[in-house]
Amino acid sequence: MPFFLIRNDITRMHTDAVVNAANKTLLGGGGVDGAIHRAAGPKLLAHCLTLGGCKTGEAKITPGFNMSCKYIIHTVGPIWKDGAHGEREALVSCYRSSLALALENGCESVAFPLISAGVYGYPVEEAIAVAEETIRTFLDDHDMTVYLVLFDTNAVSAGTERFREIRSYIDDAYSDAFAETEKRRSQRLRSETELDFIGSAPMANFAMPQMAESKPPKKQGFIKKIKEKKEDLSLAPSKPEPIRPEPMEMPTFCDSVDGAMSPADFSSLEDALSRLDESFTQMLLRKIDESGMTDAQCYKKANIDRKLFSKIRSDIYYKPSKSTAVAFGVALRMPLDELRSFIAKAGFALSHASKFDIIVEYYISRGVYDIFEINDTLFAFDQMLLGTQ
Repeated sequence: MPFFLIRNDITRMHTDAVVNAANKTLLGGGGVDGAIHRAAGPKLLAHCLTLGGCKTGEAKITPGFNMSCKYIIHTVGPIWKDGAHGEREALVSCYRSSLALALENGCESVAFPLISAGVYGYPVEEAIAVAEETIRTFLDDHDMTVYLVLFDTNAVSAGTERFREIRSYIDDAYSDAFAETEKRRSQRLRSETELDFIGSAPMANFAMPQMAESKPPKKQGFIKKIKEKKEDLSLAPSKPEPIRPEPMEMPTFCDSVDGAMSPADFSSLEDALSRLDESFTQMLLRKIDESGMTDAQCYKKANIDRKLFSKIRSDIYYKPSKSTAVAFGVALRMPLDELRSFIAKAGFALSHASKFDIIVEYYISRGVYDIFEINDTLFAFDQMLLGTQ
């Protein structure tokens, strides 16, 4: 465990073993077979001459020679006729035989091409379904990292009818997120425009109260009027005290739903740091216990490597990747709100500005927690897969 779809050139995979979709002679050919023979060099052909060929559905192993892998496992897939001539059984046997050889030779990682889906004509989606089912069944009982390597995403294309509904869901989510963003942007720009107008517009643009035309006072009696005015001012009441607003109580984080404490509850920084909330690792382990799963059941359902899980368990402050955090949430079948709180422990959130987030939301909101089905969709839309570090 785990299992990933990956887009790559299989000759560049850094795994313990690489599987070759060979022909019965094992002497090289076109497609993946030819690419592997070219990458491994002439010694591979010389070695294959001693093997006496290989039957359909069976597998044989050789050194990796010039390739970065330790071993090359050669298997012969079935030629597609109509699906009624044992093609599926033969293809399942290819994967089982190859995995058994990898296990027998101590391989911890192996990379497969999509066997028989090229010139042998096996329907691509059916070939992928057979590969996934066979590999997942094997990984239920064995710890090994397995890759199904596709040269491009056309094999699991987001343009197929299979993903019609999810494409529509993504488009709607993007539209809603864009509309909300544009609304906030428009409000901000309108507010800024109004402030700029008030601050820079000339005074002539504003209506001023009309003043009655005044005439210069006559000199006679003017001094007397000034004296009377001074007397009136001396009798005027003193200037009233300005009205002071009541001080507002500033909000603190003590109002959060998880019962976080306010700064007033801490006597010092050391006191505050001593009251850290539950970490991601602590919450994960608690949720595993509450679910009734064993650790192994959980990390396998999450498509997580055993070594990575051990690292997380041993470090209370471990910071996982987003795909790892979400994968555990899916394995533990968390509802969407609970998943949001869970991944927040690792510093992440779900957003409609991300295809990855929208796809995860799509499946969880429908109660679908099959991590491999979710990963197929993520791969088709060229997103990171659940369980990747």
